[in-house]
Amino acid sequence: MDTTLLKGLNVLELLAQSEQPKGVSDIARALNLTKSNVHRTLQTLVAAGYVRVGSRPGTYVCTLKLFELASPLVARLDVRQLAEPVMQALAGKTQETIHLAVLDRLEVIYLHKIESPQPVRAYSSVGGRAPAHAVATGKVLLAWQDAATLATLPERFERPTSRTLPDRHALLAETAQVRAQGYAINRGEWREGVCGAAAVILDAQRQVIAAVGVSGPSERLRPAALRKHAERVVEAARDISRAMGCTRYEPLLPAGAAVAA
Repeated sequence: MDTTLLKGLNVLELLAQSEQPKGVSDIARALNLTKSNVHRTLQTLVAAGYVRVGSRPGTYVCTLKLFELASPLVARLDVRQLAEPVMQALAGKTQETIHLAVLDRLEVIYLHKIESPQPVRAYSSVGGRAPAHAVATGKVLLAWQDAATLATLPERFERPTSRTLPDRHALLAETAQVRAQGYAINRGEWREGVCGAAAVILDAQRQVIAAVGVSGPSERLRPAALRKHAERVVEAARDISRAMGCTRYEPLLPAGAAVAA
């Protein structure tokens, strides 16, 4: 166990739960730490932006950075419930499988799913993962990440199928197109013979928090049908975003995205 990290978290929790700014002595006494240890920890938290000096000299309070970290997590809990009726309606229109996904580093996690009534359908599971560069929900979410996040992508990708994008350069070129058209397409890049389309969901601050997508066999989702479903997916994403409090369905352009693309 990293005791330095643990001490920092304990100090942060204490300040977050306190209604009043606290001084070094107060924190040291409450956590049974030395004043010098608390002082070093506070300086680190201040430098990281989680703590600032209080209105009284020698006291400290939490910044809103904790709120910023927690907000996307709360939104993810809300979005599943609010997306349910829209996903059901989209499933009824398309007769295909509908996914709700979020980005976790270089993968997507499926938060929710409406199964297609068709006997042949796309296979996936709630809680399951897929490489973001190879699925529509992942590509549309990557399209709205900042340059620093995109820089963590490997130079070359694993290719589950012959249609998978080969490298970061190809992905960045496609994400520029995704931002322009408002949705992403999967052309059998994760599973052979499985295609899909996806669009992003926004919160009240127009931040991208999730993606909704449709997927099914390529025999049914031929180019014309896929384009039609893509339009329906964008409409569904707008409706879910509106339920999340978004009054203007226009994702904020991530820092460096235009340059990276």
